[in-house]
Amino acid sequence: MQEKIAKLKKIKILFVEDEIDLITIISDTLAKLGVNFVTANNGEEGLQALKDNPDIQLVVTDINMPILNGIDMIKKIREDGSDIPCVIMSAHTEPEYLKSADELNVKDYILKPFDFIKFINLIGELDI
Repeated sequence: MQEKIAKLKKIKILFVEDEIDLITIISDTLAKLGVNFVTANNGEEGLQALKDNPDIQLVVTDINMPILNGIDMIKKIREDGSDIPCVIMSAHTEPEYLKSADELNVKDYILKPFDFIKFINLIGELDI
């Protein structure tokens, strides 16, 4: 586990989530681990965060959010020519979401409630 946490500390992550309680828990935990991260509350803010932070190496996003949802945000990222690794965290398992995620080359789909240990293990396995 320590190796995976060490890998997590070497990358910059964008978390896009509109649930304030969840983003607070994630932010507090990442800060305690010494991880470099940025947060956004919707897809539009997420796109702006990517522009403002070109050193972001991983996007983790919810699907259902106001203004611009996570799937549409990833579509715009791909349309801009970026192949940055993206991970979806959502309670939704509907086939259309899973199909869209696959078509957009999403690296993984984490089901809510958010499991931080699973997330750390996932990052440890990604080629970033």
